[in-house]
Amino acid sequence: MEFQHELIIPDEGLPFKIFLFEGGNGQYVREKHWHTSIEIFAVLEGRLTFYLNEEKHPLEAGKLILINSNEIHSIHAPEANKTAVLQIPLKQFENYFTAQRYIRFSPSREDADAELSGLLEKLYYTYEQKAAGWEFQMMSAYYQVLYLLVKTYRITEAAEKDIRDSRHLDTLSRITSYMREHYREDLKLNDVAEVFGYSPAYLSRMFQKYAKINFKAYLQEIRLTYACRELMNTDHTISRVALDNGFCSSRAFASEYRKKYGCLPSEAKIEKRQK
Repeated sequence: MEFQHELIIPDEGLPFKIFLFEGGNGQYVREKHWHTSIEIFAVLEGRLTFYLNEEKHPLEAGKLILINSNEIHSIHAPEANKTAVLQIPLKQFENYFTAQRYIRFSPSREDADAELSGLLEKLYYTYEQKAAGWEFQMMSAYYQVLYLLVKTYRITEAAEKDIRDSRHLDTLSRITSYMREHYREDLKLNDVAEVFGYSPAYLSRMFQKYAKINFKAYLQEIRLTYACRELMNTDHTISRVALDNGFCSSRAFASEYRKKYGCLPSEAKIEKRQK
């Protein structure tokens, strides 16, 4: 399979992630990938093109597209754009799953897209400005989004083929969700395989085939993401940050940090203080 799994972690203190699309400067291509979260792109300025399950979706200002869990998609943004992105963990919709742990939403709805796009724009600017009471305003808009999705966008009748295709990635989705919930622990491939009833060899092959990454590297990516957040948003020592997030030592954390960012955690912390 020529696509990768994308790790998505909600913003600190929130049950979702909201941000501006990283390809806003144009001349950008995001190759085929998938993730377990529901993802909504609302174009505020400019234009870009989505390829969703090989189908082309050109988007311009005022338009949006919803990406379902486990759907393969890519993004082409040759021009400058300003696009708000909302990522919602699939577990937020557990009460609406079918018996097969299945839920699907329409990629767009002419009768509701303007309202949904406006809510994403409100979420983004509220998060950026963080005025007094912003947390309440964020959650208010977020629950409006969830209500609109299950009321208007949810597809209540799904084809058996769609359910079957979704199952190919659903197993790994559940495993990666488990890893995000337990990343602080001393997780081993054997232990996780046992939890889900697989052999370690089978689970290892599953990661290589569907996520294009091995189990250990994926676990370290989770730990590093959370550790970076703690490093930049608290005054905790580097040793505490490392141990808080599943690293065996500050040296192990520093090694992973340097591999990804080209500097040491201590250097990044000093640079942040100077800004």
